Amino acid sequence: MYDIAVISGDGIGLEVMEAAEFLLDKLDLNFNFNYGEAGFDCFNKNGTTLPEETVKIAKSSDAVLFGASTSTPNQPSPIINLRKELDVYANLRPIKSYKGVKSIADDIDFIIVRENTEGLYSQNEYCECDKMIAERVITRKASKKISDMAFKLAERRNKLNKVTCVHKSNVLRKTDGVFRDCFYDVSKKYPEIATEDLYVDATAMYLITNPLDFDVIVSTNLFGDILSDESAGLVGGLGLAPSGNIGDKHGLFEPVHGSAPDIAGKNIANPCSMILSVAMMLEYLDENATATMIKNAVRKVVEEGKVLTPDLGGSAKTIEMTEEIIRELN
Repeated sequence: MYDIAVISGDGIGLEVMEAAEFLLDKLDLNFNFNYGEAGFDCFNKNGTTLPEETVKIAKSSDAVLFGASTSTPNQPSPIINLRKELDVYANLRPIKSYKGVKSIADDIDFIIVRENTEGLYSQNEYCECDKMIAERVITRKASKKISDMAFKLAERRNKLNKVTCVHKSNVLRKTDGVFRDCFYDVSKKYPEIATEDLYVDATAMYLITNPLDFDVIVSTNLFGDILSDESAGLVGGLGLAPSGNIGDKHGLFEPVHGSAPDIAGKNIANPCSMILSVAMMLEYLDENATATMIKNAVRKVVEEGKVLTPDLGGSAKTIEMTEEIIRELN
């Protein structure tokens, strides 16, 4: 029996989480769902975007599933704060192309490893007279931990056996300089893994011109976030982009897409990003065979192209595509 914290959020988070639960109920595994609130609707109801009770539920669970949340003006981001509370320091974002989906290439397959606890996403902002200041803190400890995670992933993937460190140390000499130096310090433990480092602006170009040259990319919080959204655009959009947030004690899994209020309530959101995030959660729980089955089912449905949501060129509803994936599983 696995205790899973379910935090749907709002917008299409509600719809894709319903799809995830529907799929999980069909698996030959036992789950106990513990529900928590977060996001814009939660703020309107409770006066906070992330209640303490939700944090308690997340910390006491074997894994956490998060849907999506709408930004709340002048309030902290619930997902960023939940990542901090769980100390899930590594944000893993796999990028994979599917045949039949408009992509730059049919065989794109790399993963972005994003440091999750520091940088500008620390939300340390303040005002001094007419100046608005945002602190960008980069530590050696966090830089080494995220680099180590990237090298371990490269070993497990056994693809190009290469890790690319992305930074901007020619301008941010101290903060990104530390990040780059720690990357190369950690690389000494993995002599069989090739290394390179690139400036973030150059990487943004190379992702488009040479996407097959990448295996594992490791970067700081903001750079990793931007590059992962760009990368999702290479392979069909955010509807096919899952993510996992991994720490020493907790795992938090969520689709890369946001709450998409423009289509919320229409039941046309692509469930694949959420379902692939469920597969990442199952890998985290060492249910690797089931995770592989889910990923293969998603791939088959997407590549067949018969039951697709509008973002992929089809007309299916969220639940219809989910049901097709489940049929393929069976």
